[in-house]
Amino acid sequence: MRIGEAAAAAGCTPRALRLYEERGLLPPPGRTASGQRDYRPAEVALLRVIRELLSSGFTIEDLRSCADRLHLLTEDPPPRCGAADAPEGSGSGVVGRRLAALDAEIARLVRLREDLARRVFGDDARRPAPKPAAATGPAPVTASATGPVSAPVTEPVTEPTVTVGPRVLLD
Repeated sequence: MRIGEAAAAAGCTPRALRLYEERGLLPPPGRTASGQRDYRPAEVALLRVIRELLSSGFTIEDLRSCADRLHLLTEDPPPRCGAADAPEGSGSGVVGRRLAALDAEIARLVRLREDLARRVFGDDARRPAPKPAAATGPAPVTASATGPVSAPVTEPVTEPTVTVGPRVLLD
């Protein structure tokens, strides 16, 4: 099948398919007599695996490091990744490295959220986020140190939202 058909069958664009080929995730496909790419069902299956792995949080660089084994994941059922006796998140292999990177990013985001909550709510940094309510009527205009700002209504306003310092426009 041609590149457009293969891309549609795998849920991506021809441009993405070419990128995966350029980056070494897909082997170069066969060519027709006129020189056009000609994809077989096995290559489309591999493309689906690549798309699934990318949507699971892996990067193209992660997949490049094991591109020579990606075709194994098209088997039914696919083999388990890593050693059977390796503990989860042991840090070995692509999966371990990706889990460690995700854990580090989660920790960074938690610290960022806590810092922001502390700046906004002070000592009550664990204050839960307000639950959104149905918007009624036009959004009120509130003023700040930098001028007027329009904001959508997400909950009834019970106190002024204008503050000075790091809390400006954060309430």
